[in-house]
Amino acid sequence: MKKETILLLVVVLAVGVLVGVIITNMQQEKGSVATAPAPAAAPAIDYQQKITMLERIVAKEPENRNAWVQLGHNYFDADQPAKAVAAYDKALALDGSDPNVLTDQGVMFRRLGDFDKAISNFQRANEISPNHHQSLYNMGIVYLYDLKDPVKGLETWKKFLKIAPPGPGTAQVQAEVQALEGMHSQGKL
Repeated sequence: MKKETILLLVVVLAVGVLVGVIITNMQQEKGSVATAPAPAAAPAIDYQQKITMLERIVAKEPENRNAWVQLGHNYFDADQPAKAVAAYDKALALDGSDPNVLTDQGVMFRRLGDFDKAISNFQRANEISPNHHQSLYNMGIVYLYDLKDPVKGLETWKKFLKIAPPGPGTAQVQAEVQALEGMHSQGKL
């Protein structure tokens, strides 16, 4: 071999080793950062702090609809569905025409296993706002997966696809609708 070829191989080998060492060190640094203990309890404490503050506000101001809505949202996020439903009830008693609150409460009804109430909320939200795609999305989920009614689920999700903005969730529903339509055309629904 020529000296130039051997020198080139040595340089390439040295650069390869150097790049390997750098990448390994970067991986180890990322690994050590990733293995640092995460404050898992921090979000729960944060929700609880917000919940406590909002409970004080609604105790002093029971007509404060926004505080009831925020309290419901915090219960929702803290996975306290029964309390979320109650807070959303208070908000809806003050103004029952909010499709977002109706939908969020419907999701909490679903989590509690009360699928009929969930459907009722999603339907009311959609009646108030026919272009409220989130209510249709959730209604389709309850029909398909909880009530095991693929015909109504398919019908609901077809409405959803007519109004939903493009995105990964919409693409997923589109794929499921196509699969359901295929099953329907084969008489399997």
